[in-house]
Amino acid sequence: MSETFILAIDQGTTSSRSILFSKEGKPVHTAQKELTQHYPHSGWVEQDAGEIWTDTLATARQAIAKAGSVENIAAIGITNQRETVVLWDKETLEPLCRAIVWQDRRTSEFCRGLKERGLEDMVSSKTGLLIDPYFSCSKIRWALENVDAVAKAAQEKRLAFGTIDSFLLMKLTGGAVHATDITNASRTGLFNIRSQKWDHDLLELYDIPEDILPEVKDNVGLFGQTDPDLFGGKIDIGGMAGDQQAALIGQCCFEKGMIKSTYGTGCFALMNTGSECIQSKNRLLSSIGYRINGDVTYILEGSIFVAGAVIQWLRDELQIIAEAPESEQLARSIQSNDGVYFIPAFTGLGAPHWQPDARASIMGLSRGTGKAHITRAALEAQAYQTQDLLGAMEKDSGIHPERLRVDGGLVANSFVCQFLADILRLEIDVPDVPETTALGAAYLAGLHAGIYDDLDSLAEIWSAESHYSPDMPLQRSVELTHGWRACLDKML
Repeated sequence: MSETFILAIDQGTTSSRSILFSKEGKPVHTAQKELTQHYPHSGWVEQDAGEIWTDTLATARQAIAKAGSVENIAAIGITNQRETVVLWDKETLEPLCRAIVWQDRRTSEFCRGLKERGLEDMVSSKTGLLIDPYFSCSKIRWALENVDAVAKAAQEKRLAFGTIDSFLLMKLTGGAVHATDITNASRTGLFNIRSQKWDHDLLELYDIPEDILPEVKDNVGLFGQTDPDLFGGKIDIGGMAGDQQAALIGQCCFEKGMIKSTYGTGCFALMNTGSECIQSKNRLLSSIGYRINGDVTYILEGSIFVAGAVIQWLRDELQIIAEAPESEQLARSIQSNDGVYFIPAFTGLGAPHWQPDARASIMGLSRGTGKAHITRAALEAQAYQTQDLLGAMEKDSGIHPERLRVDGGLVANSFVCQFLADILRLEIDVPDVPETTALGAAYLAGLHAGIYDDLDSLAEIWSAESHYSPDMPLQRSVELTHGWRACLDKML
């Protein structure tokens, strides 16, 4: 008999990937294409949705070829960069403008105006989110007002909105399905996470027509089947989740109080709060972690806009390093940061500060500062930013965590992981399958296909590849943290 696989489509901020997983949850083959980023103006970040689709299709075909045939694929799971806005023609399925990426800050002034009108409490009570350019709603509004093709399609009832998952789903099904999952919906700023419906008050606030929105589904279920012309046969699309919720599932953080933190382009820490939707008093976000068989699990989330992206900046713009792994060697080549701190606010500061107009800053420079100090400070910033998030989470939830499950490209850097343990004073666990975002999507699809029985059976599979414990003297970690906060205070 042929082996059965699960195909995970992982469309991220910097690349599109298709990963073939065994039934045991182990990656078998990965196909990947790097995604072009466009920066037409300061603070603007765009991508070509057409490129996203062609890259996704190409990588999926490569992965399916490795499986032998479509008959060997039990189901497809999709995970994606959240909040990024795609607007396309329902009839042709072609994008009407570039995708506006979650990092984009073009609507800062508009969002500031809403805050000044005193609307943030209303928005937050419904969505669990804050008013910020980060979320999809103001981006949609901007496109409706500024892109003629989008406005015309809306008038003619041809316009479709979706986050990346929704766009890929419609393309994969040949236009048959316009839907999203509840986690992606919960990050648009238009979805009421308590009633679990698109909210009419919010649609009116942003002047967004309801007919452009996708249907909202559970994370596990039949989203549709692939157009047979794409892969030579039909495949069930059985699971879908935004990237950070997918990582929560891939890390098997199914118990209340468990936290995962992903260090990819940005850093995102999510705490499982169970059936309780906690309204943050410390400027964190409340979202839906997952909904399976109609049962909802909520999360508290802290979002850092720039994590691994700062290493790309060191490589591509400053050219301090040629490859990302060199950053660890440089950081270890010196004994300390010598008072240098790097606040990587290239696209503003996220939680818990929410300063969209903030910009990156390197402080404490002296004549003796070299590239090793700057690189080390960039890596150390990940721990300081995470500490800010976890401190806010503890205040909101009353839960003091003992350990943190981490994933993402940066956790391959052992300096980062050890520094996290030292600054956070927590046990740090790195899973044996590092691709937790794609794994989460595969788990969801596997639940649909009957490969896995339930969440408990998934939790039994999880295991750690490496572990880090605090090693730095407490007093030293306190001193370093005070230095970070002093620099942050100067910015704020």
